[in-house]
Amino acid sequence: MEIAVHVEHSESSAAQLPSIEYRWDADTDILTALLNGGPKGTGMSGSVEVEGSDGSWLIFDVSGGRIAGVEVAVWPDVRKVGGLTAPADAVPSYVTIPSRPSQPGVASLEIDTRLAADADPSERTIHFRFGAARSVRAVHIAQDLILDVDDSNHIAGVWLLNVPPFPTEK
Repeated sequence: MEIAVHVEHSESSAAQLPSIEYRWDADTDILTALLNGGPKGTGMSGSVEVEGSDGSWLIFDVSGGRIAGVEVAVWPDVRKVGGLTAPADAVPSYVTIPSRPSQPGVASLEIDTRLAADADPSERTIHFRFGAARSVRAVHIAQDLILDVDDSNHIAGVWLLNVPPFPTEK
């Protein structure tokens, strides 16, 4: 199963992209990115969990079809890549995760796939990729959050930008 989305591009949405509030849980290494603001949508509400074959977990919190947050619950191995930069051609967009006609009451989906992560050397830009490599387009859904969407309108990856450093103990 894959995460199907409906993408609406809007040139005027660039200034209206929701902001991101990052939170680190130092005890569990969980990173949460919460979207603040943005339009309401219609579609599923609940969680979409992406589980990597290595036991890693990335969870989308969805409200009314709109992504309201992303949580990295169990990290995949993160490969540091010099010069990793987010796509400059990311189009400001509204993304909706629709309810499934066959199961409209389902509020939770779990996707088992390959999950890989790359980060720049400072770990301020992190790119998660789902499944096999494929052609994608970048859609900017929040100020510091970009989705990779494939030609079949399925989420293929997530870019977290301007991630704060992991808290260190004093």
